[in-house]
Amino acid sequence: MNETARPAFYALAPGSWRDYVTLLHPPYTLWHLSYVAIGAALAPDFRPWILGFGLLAFFLAMGVGAHALDELHGRPLQTRIGRTTLVALAVVSLSGATAIGIAAAFRTSLWLLAFVAVGTLLAVAYNLELFGGRLHGDPWFSLMWGAFPVLATYFAAAETIRLEAVLAATFAALLSHAQRRLSTPVRLLRRRAVAVSGRIELADGSALPITRETFTEDTERAMRALCGAVVALALALVILRVT
Repeated sequence: MNETARPAFYALAPGSWRDYVTLLHPPYTLWHLSYVAIGAALAPDFRPWILGFGLLAFFLAMGVGAHALDELHGRPLQTRIGRTTLVALAVVSLSGATAIGIAAAFRTSLWLLAFVAVGTLLAVAYNLELFGGRLHGDPWFSLMWGAFPVLATYFAAAETIRLEAVLAATFAALLSHAQRRLSTPVRLLRRRAVAVSGRIELADGSALPITRETFTEDTERAMRALCGAVVALALALVILRVT
């Protein structure tokens, strides 16, 4: 597949196992799971089992389930995965994540069930654009993909929410908002634009051509750098707690 024709910079050529790799949105899923690690590492009582099961639950819910529903709703990644398979992936993965959350709630605090219910609702409503799309958009993305995993995992470990958790959730929400603002125009160009043309005229009389790559390359480099940054931060916090 041509570089500029791919629906995302991480998308592989369509077909076979490659579709399932693409479906995971690997860099963004890793980014999202880093917030889980940050939440677990910030809790006063570091519980490795909370981190492990939190990573598994959010991988299932967001990495697999939410992305399967997103692909079911409009085929943004242009995979060849069948509709029935996507539905099965969503149901099984969301059910697995819910079961993990319920089990954790009975070992920690039953208030964690509220996070489980809200997370499941948002995963379905956001990606299928239910309720007229009222739960779909930049603010909901920032809360769902950024703040929520930090708060949910922190609460699972600490059984309360303290100021550091709120500040970390704010950090995650703002960073997710930046991710969304960077990725939205790139998705438009990669998935919907037919042609891009024009030029930028400089003060010295020279001109730079405007192409699809003009708008995508630097932005996607920035997103890769942000992904690497948040993963490095998460790893640093976890290493700090285990050593």
